[in-house]
Parts: sequence; structure tokens; C-alpha cells
Amino acid sequence: MDSSSIELAGSEIESISLVGGRLEIRFSRAIIIKTMTGSVEKTKWSQAGSLIIGGARVQGALPRGALVCDGGDLEENVYTYRDMIPIPLESRGAIRCELRFRGIDEHLVAEGETVELALQDVPKYIEHIRS
Repeated sequence: MDSSSIELAGSEIESISLVGGRLEIRFSRAIIIKTMTGSVEKTKWSQAGSLIIGGARVQGALPRGALVCDGGDLEENVYTYRDMIPIPLESRGAIRCELRFRGIDEHLVAEGETVELALQDVPKYIEHIRS
């Protein structure tokens, strides 16, 4: 089965906003790793999109400006996705997101009731990843 996921480390974040309980993390350049069934090689792509958490509650202040993600965890009910976000993703229940950023000490820590990954445009090929 083919699979795709966003690799958090190195993904570029344009902005983070919280309006009316809706947290939106806008990726200007999310790094996507695609794996094809039967292939030992993977491919790297980039694509814009947003991770949206509904019913969001945020600990502390939101990090401001353009950021580069350094990794983190996304918890969706009983699943924990470390340093990645699966594609596709749409769920409700117990949601928690903690992201780290390069060059700053601030973290984003948020909890919510729903999560959705909305990708825009088409992915752009970067390279093959050979094992």
C-alpha cells in the first residue's frame, strides 16, 4: 500500500493563528515523504497546506512569524504521530499537538476536539531518497 506523510522537521510554517477556537498552522512548504508498495526507495515532495484543530485550547502565546519546524508530536485519540503527520488526516476526539521550532525556545502546545489536514495546490517533486 502506498503511503504519504508530512515530515515535520524542515517543514516551513508561514503562520499560526487562533480565531474562535480554530487553530490553523499554515505550512508554506510542508515536506512530504511518499513510499510506494514494493519499492525500497522513497520520494520527497513539498506542498502548501494547513493543519486545522477545532475546539482548540493553546498553552501560552502563539509563536509569531515564519518558522521552520524542528519536530513534534501529534496525538489523535490513541495514536501518537512523532515528527510526522499522516496523509490524509481528518478525525475527532482527543487531539493534542506539540511542535518545536528551529532557533527559538517557544513551543506550540495545543489541545482540541477535531483535526484536519488540508493540502493546497499540487505537490512538487524534490528528490528520490535512496536507502
